[in-house]
Amino acid sequence: MDYQTILTEDKDGVATVTFNRPDRMNAYTARLGLEVRHAIVTFDRREDVRAIVVTGAGRAFCAGADLAAGADTFSGGGGGGSRGGVMTDRSADELRIDDRREYWEMNTPIIAAINGHAIGVGLTMPMQWDIRVAAEEAKLAFAFSRRGVIPELSANWIVPRIVGVSRGLELLMTGRTFSGREAAEMGLVSEALPADQVLARALDLARDIAENVAPVSAGIVKRLVYSNLAEPDRPAAQRREGALFGWTTGQPDSREGPMAFLEKRSPQWRLSKNADFPEEVFAEGAPGAQPSRAE
Repeated sequence: MDYQTILTEDKDGVATVTFNRPDRMNAYTARLGLEVRHAIVTFDRREDVRAIVVTGAGRAFCAGADLAAGADTFSGGGGGGSRGGVMTDRSADELRIDDRREYWEMNTPIIAAINGHAIGVGLTMPMQWDIRVAAEEAKLAFAFSRRGVIPELSANWIVPRIVGVSRGLELLMTGRTFSGREAAEMGLVSEALPADQVLARALDLARDIAENVAPVSAGIVKRLVYSNLAEPDRPAAQRREGALFGWTTGQPDSREGPMAFLEKRSPQWRLSKNADFPEEVFAEGAPGAQPSRAE
């Protein structure tokens, strides 16, 4: 795909997606949103890609919606989850991909390397992903209420679950600016580092996952955590977890992991993150479920 607003790269199981509008501080447009989704879905479908890192070119991660349209900035936008965004672009039909899953329904870990300012949609986008590393001095803000709209991309759902209701309301309602360091202190991001170390740290995390973590195990943990955020019944969550744990113990990767550790070598995982993912057990989550076993 000949992308116009992003760059992509993949090496040794790690894919990198880079917002590439540095002259506009990587300000969001509908095309950028479509290209990012197209790239992530494409990498998620590839069995050889084990982790995805998203970052920004230049000194910003993403400075929010491109306000060049002035009063018409938000016209025709909204409501589309991770497929929508704040604006529309009907000229990019080649980027529309037949995949209705949200990012948290994908089996590949997605890491945000927030290397600089992340404002508005520049912050709600990485809130949909799994691990976030931020620059200490970066300016972050859910600035929507200060632009006459509201936070989107399910930020009103996930942010209070991460930082608590009172803190979440403060951040989302006021739209105030805070630093990457403060974001780490409140748990909104995993850690904050000097800006020039952020991408390297995110890539280190991604390479560790790619080299050492069973791909199906990573996918199951990711999907379980997100599904459990909406599961009020702890015994039900435990039954699903137990069924999935039981499934993993019958797979070849549960034998490869201990042997690789004992033999002091890199693991050679046999299961694929998508082709071998136990969707039937995940959906049922019932004790004693007996899915087919990968050979």
